[in-house]
Amino acid sequence: SSGINAEYGGTANLVAKCKMCSRENSMSIVAGSVKPYSKENAQFGSVVKFECRGIEPVDFEPRSGTDGTDRHDNTGWVAKGAESSAVFPNVDLAEKEWCDFDENENREVGIYDVKSKFITVKG
Repeated sequence: SSGINAEYGGTANLVAKCKMCSRENSMSIVAGSVKPYSKENAQFGSVVKFECRGIEPVDFEPRSGTDGTDRHDNTGWVAKGAESSAVFPNVDLAEKEWCDFDENENREVGIYDVKSKFITVKG
Protein backbone atom coordinates (compact mmCIF):
# COMPACT_ATOMS: atom_id res chain seq x y z
CA SER A 1 0.00 0.00 0.00
CA SER A 2 1.26 3.44 -0.80
CA GLY A 3 1.77 5.98 1.91
CA ILE A 4 3.23 9.33 2.80
CA ASN A 5 6.59 9.55 4.55
CA ALA A 6 6.17 10.83 8.08
CA GLU A 7 8.73 12.71 10.17
CA TYR A 8 8.86 9.85 12.71
CA GLY A 9 10.36 7.58 10.04
CA GLY A 10 7.34 5.54 8.97
CA THR A 11 4.69 5.92 6.34
CA ALA A 12 1.02 6.80 6.72
CA ASN A 13 -2.05 7.19 4.50
CA LEU A 14 -2.66 10.68 5.93
CA VAL A 15 -0.16 13.03 7.53
CA ALA A 16 -1.20 16.43 8.89
CA LYS A 17 0.94 19.00 10.68
CA CYS A 18 -0.62 21.06 13.49
CA LYS A 19 -0.45 24.77 12.64
CA MET A 20 -0.21 25.68 16.34
CA CYS A 21 2.57 23.37 17.57
CA SER A 22 3.99 21.96 14.28
CA ARG A 23 3.49 18.40 15.58
CA GLU A 24 3.01 15.85 12.82
CA ASN A 25 -0.06 13.64 13.22
CA SER A 26 -0.93 10.60 11.12
CA MET A 27 -3.58 8.07 10.25
CA SER A 28 -2.97 4.74 8.49
CA ILE A 29 -5.23 1.94 7.35
CA VAL A 30 -4.39 -1.22 9.33
CA ALA A 31 -3.20 -3.89 6.88
CA GLY A 32 -5.80 -6.58 6.26
CA SER A 33 -8.60 -4.65 7.99
CA VAL A 34 -10.62 -3.56 4.92
CA LYS A 35 -13.81 -5.66 4.68
CA PRO A 36 -16.91 -5.40 2.53
CA TYR A 37 -20.14 -4.29 4.18
CA SER A 38 -23.17 -6.54 3.82
CA LYS A 39 -26.68 -6.54 5.17
CA GLU A 40 -25.62 -9.37 7.53
CA ASN A 41 -23.46 -6.80 9.37
CA ALA A 42 -26.67 -5.47 11.02
CA GLN A 43 -27.01 -1.70 11.22
CA PHE A 44 -23.30 -0.94 11.65
CA GLY A 45 -20.40 -3.16 10.73
CA SER A 46 -16.64 -2.74 10.75
CA VAL A 47 -15.33 -2.04 7.25
CA VAL A 48 -11.85 -0.67 8.06
CA LYS A 49 -9.53 -0.05 11.01
CA PHE A 50 -7.22 2.95 11.32
CA GLU A 51 -4.11 3.46 13.39
CA CYS A 52 -4.31 7.08 14.54
CA ARG A 53 -1.50 9.13 16.05
CA GLY A 54 -2.66 12.56 17.17
CA ILE A 55 -5.72 12.43 14.88
CA GLU A 56 -9.27 11.38 15.67
CA PRO A 57 -11.65 10.89 12.73
CA VAL A 58 -15.09 12.42 13.32
CA ASP A 59 -16.91 12.15 9.97
CA PHE A 60 -16.92 9.92 6.91
CA GLU A 61 -17.75 11.06 3.38
CA PRO A 62 -18.13 8.09 0.99
CA ARG A 63 -16.70 9.85 -2.06
CA SER A 64 -15.71 7.91 -5.16
CA GLY A 65 -12.18 9.09 -5.96
CA THR A 66 -9.19 7.89 -3.96
CA ASP A 67 -7.52 11.28 -4.31
CA GLY A 68 -10.32 13.24 -2.63
CA THR A 69 -12.18 14.02 -5.85
CA ASP A 70 -15.45 12.65 -7.12
CA ARG A 71 -13.96 11.33 -10.35
CA HIS A 72 -15.37 8.14 -11.87
CA ASP A 73 -12.53 5.92 -13.05
CA ASN A 74 -13.13 2.55 -11.38
CA THR A 75 -12.24 3.83 -7.91
CA GLY A 76 -15.83 4.02 -6.65
CA TRP A 77 -17.85 1.74 -4.45
CA VAL A 78 -19.17 -1.59 -5.74
CA ALA A 79 -22.65 -2.88 -4.86
CA LYS A 80 -23.81 -6.46 -5.35
CA GLY A 81 -27.43 -7.56 -5.58
CA ALA A 82 -28.57 -9.19 -2.33
CA GLU A 83 -30.84 -11.66 -4.13
CA SER A 84 -29.14 -11.73 -7.54
CA SER A 85 -25.71 -11.95 -9.09
CA ALA A 86 -25.88 -8.35 -10.36
CA VAL A 87 -22.77 -6.23 -9.77
CA PHE A 88 -22.95 -2.44 -9.87
CA PRO A 89 -19.46 -0.91 -10.25
CA ASN A 90 -18.62 2.76 -9.64
CA VAL A 91 -21.47 3.39 -7.20
CA ASP A 92 -21.46 7.09 -6.28
CA LEU A 93 -22.32 7.54 -2.59
CA ALA A 94 -21.32 11.22 -2.40
CA GLU A 95 -24.96 12.11 -1.65
CA LYS A 96 -25.14 9.18 0.83
CA GLU A 97 -27.66 7.35 -1.33
CA TRP A 98 -27.76 5.55 -4.67
CA CYS A 99 -30.29 3.67 -6.78
CA ASP A 100 -30.25 1.68 -10.00
CA PHE A 101 -32.20 -1.07 -11.75
CA ASP A 102 -31.32 -4.76 -11.30
CA GLU A 103 -31.98 -6.38 -14.68
CA ASN A 104 -31.61 -9.88 -13.16
CA GLU A 105 -34.39 -9.30 -10.61
CA ASN A 106 -36.34 -6.82 -12.76
CA ARG A 107 -36.63 -4.28 -9.92
CA GLU A 108 -35.11 -1.14 -8.48
CA VAL A 109 -32.27 -1.52 -5.98
CA GLY A 110 -30.63 1.09 -3.82
CA ILE A 111 -28.57 2.21 -0.88
CA TYR A 112 -30.21 4.91 1.21
CA ASP A 113 -29.38 7.09 4.20
CA VAL A 114 -25.71 6.06 4.55
CA LYS A 115 -24.52 6.58 8.13
CA SER A 116 -21.19 5.93 9.79
CA LYS A 117 -19.57 6.04 13.19
CA PHE A 118 -16.08 5.58 14.55
CA ILE A 119 -15.40 3.34 17.53
CA THR A 120 -12.11 3.44 19.43
CA VAL A 121 -10.46 0.03 19.62
CA LYS A 122 -7.37 -0.60 21.73
CA GLY A 123 -4.68 -2.89 20.42
